[in-house]
Amino acid sequence: MKTIWNDGDYRELRGRVSNLRPDAPAKWGKFTAPQMVCHLADALRMASGELPVAPKNLPIRFTPIKQLIIYWLPFPKGAPTAPQLLARKPAEWAAEVQDLHRELDAIVTRGPAGPWLPHPAFGDLSPKAWGVLIYRHTDHHLKQFGA
Repeated sequence: MKTIWNDGDYRELRGRVSNLRPDAPAKWGKFTAPQMVCHLADALRMASGELPVAPKNLPIRFTPIKQLIIYWLPFPKGAPTAPQLLARKPAEWAAEVQDLHRELDAIVTRGPAGPWLPHPAFGDLSPKAWGVLIYRHTDHHLKQFGA
């Protein structure tokens, strides 16, 4: 299973971000490529605790649903997300891509030892689950734009 904690998987994501283009068409959903890059950077800020997002009491907080979603099921296209992860308007493309790289680097530097706060939708997550979720969420949106 791919994870942000694996150096090869992390470098793969960084390379795919670098290859993304601002005018890349979406294969699904409403994001533009710049909006998606902002969304991913803000999701990483949420993971680190830098961007507060209110918790939601959803069934996906509980085993085994949580594990199925994080580790096995394909991410649904067009799934709802926290408004805080949609609020920021993209700035200049190169700056947004650099920001996403910085956030990916910061997560990897923090490492599995954390500290890791509960996820707003999934609740408490192990460092292993955080690593897989971050990889899969980033991968999902990069695939959205063919990267």
